[in-house]
Amino acid sequence: MTPSDRRIDIMREALALVAEQGFHGAPMAEIAAKAGVAAGTIYRYFPSRDRLLAEIYQELEDRIGRMVREGDAVGRPVRERFLGLHRAVFTYFIAHPLHFRYMEQYFNSPYGITLHRDRLLGRSGNADILMDLFDQGIRQEVLKALPRAALFSLATGPMMFLIRDHTLGFITLDDALIEQTAQACWDAIKR
Repeated sequence: MTPSDRRIDIMREALALVAEQGFHGAPMAEIAAKAGVAAGTIYRYFPSRDRLLAEIYQELEDRIGRMVREGDAVGRPVRERFLGLHRAVFTYFIAHPLHFRYMEQYFNSPYGITLHRDRLLGRSGNADILMDLFDQGIRQEVLKALPRAALFSLATGPMMFLIRDHTLGFITLDDALIEQTAQACWDAIKR
């Protein structure tokens, strides 16, 4: 097994443990055991648990970002881009429920709160399609002139709750319901 393979195994096992048991239920020793490496070996790949958790988050965010950017219809009307973004995120998380559960926990932890604040304030240093879309929609007077935090909550909050309820088996998100939900989120932020 190559060092790269070990690193991937560690990240995969940490993601699964956090998704299933939360951050407190995923100590480094248990992650190492699940990945089949010695407890001390894990620190060759990740200097701290915080670093490991942050790298998993970044890997997932990069994957989702690539998928969203590939499907983004730049140059199309804001509404079309928004609905396409929603469809893409729904589809990704339905196909990857562990990724959703990890991201949800990370986003609602102290780690994610800092990221969220920086993103809303435009200090993340990364291009953010949704924030750019909000800015474009406000400039074009297609979206309500609300603060980014309000637009973000109205646009994504219902989607996140529905994905969570889908992963828990409370609701089944089929194409029709995804489309209706994306439209409802659009209706909440459009002028």
